[in-house]
Amino acid sequence: MSKRDYYEVLGVSKDATPEEIKKAYRKKAKEFHPDAYTGDDKKAAEEKFKEASEAYSVLSDQNKKAQYDRFGHGFENAGFGSGQGGFDFSGFSSSGMGFDIDLDDILGSVFGGSFGGFGGARKRKGPTKGADLRYNMRLTFEEAVFGCTKEINITRNESCPDCHGSGAKKGTSEVTCPDCHGTGRIQVTQNTIMGSFATVKTCEKCGGEGKYNPNPCDTCAGHGTVRKTRKIEINIPKGIDNGQAISLTGEGDAGRKGGPHGDLFVVVTVMPHKLFKRKGNDIYLDVDVPFVKATLGGKIKVPTLEGDYEFNIPEATQPGSTFRIKNKGIPNMRNSSRGDLEFTVNIEVPKKLNDKQKEALKQFADLIGEDVNKKKGFWEKK
Repeated sequence: MSKRDYYEVLGVSKDATPEEIKKAYRKKAKEFHPDAYTGDDKKAAEEKFKEASEAYSVLSDQNKKAQYDRFGHGFENAGFGSGQGGFDFSGFSSSGMGFDIDLDDILGSVFGGSFGGFGGARKRKGPTKGADLRYNMRLTFEEAVFGCTKEINITRNESCPDCHGSGAKKGTSEVTCPDCHGTGRIQVTQNTIMGSFATVKTCEKCGGEGKYNPNPCDTCAGHGTVRKTRKIEINIPKGIDNGQAISLTGEGDAGRKGGPHGDLFVVVTVMPHKLFKRKGNDIYLDVDVPFVKATLGGKIKVPTLEGDYEFNIPEATQPGSTFRIKNKGIPNMRNSSRGDLEFTVNIEVPKKLNDKQKEALKQFADLIGEDVNKKKGFWEKK
């Protein structure tokens, strides 16, 4: 099968600039490189990648390009090129192909970092913040409403007292890694059906740091931190709600290489109350009101967070009626305001009546024209 025109392969015109040619090749490489291709026909993609690479190797070289423009593919027979049809796949790395294209750079731009060893050198780590910690705390309803002080035990990583976080035994220090010579990475050459690929991996000896401790601290084994359990006092703010968290800056794990401590987040779970239900800063409850009191009106006692509250209920109060008492709800965490308390009336019907009480009720029924002995039909009910 005859070869396709190199300009057609890359999708550029004959007067394309070197930068346009390079840009076109980068696009093809990203699309068809075996490590980047996600389609089903990997063999076809591999052939297209090889075709694009061959085209770029010629068009990126001004001398080869001039010969190709003059002789076409026949320039190979004029002594240019070598290997597979004028294209040498040996040493298939950023420099082994004889042109200035960095596969690390190509794949790194696709995946946003390292991929199969590509993506450039790993940066040495400087001071880093310690990990944040979480503690789950249970509170009673009243503790959440009015606030309180709690003491908890936290186990965390703290800076080693002997090496002060360096990880090195006293009197010693880190040295440049002999395996990667301080770069934090090691180049590995792999032979594939497409030739030799030069890939890069993180140095195992130093973990990509570029330096390591030949004499690690005995106390922390070179980690720079040790596990410690500490008692911490926490002030729970009034009005905190279920699921909310308190942030304690600097109470998390110790940082690395002099970095700051992480933070501690105390996440609150509030236990339910036997009477009150909370919604925002308001609280709700049901209140049983005696039948006579609901009928005639009068003073009743309504439970609140601080104790009973005397409330004057109006006469003829019906079951399900709701009433609101201002400023008897949950304190606001951010200011001095407070929510309300709302209660729903349940009419309390007497369960045991003596004969005298029953007779009094019958007389009352007669006065209002109600026949307690007659059952009304459906259409008679109002």
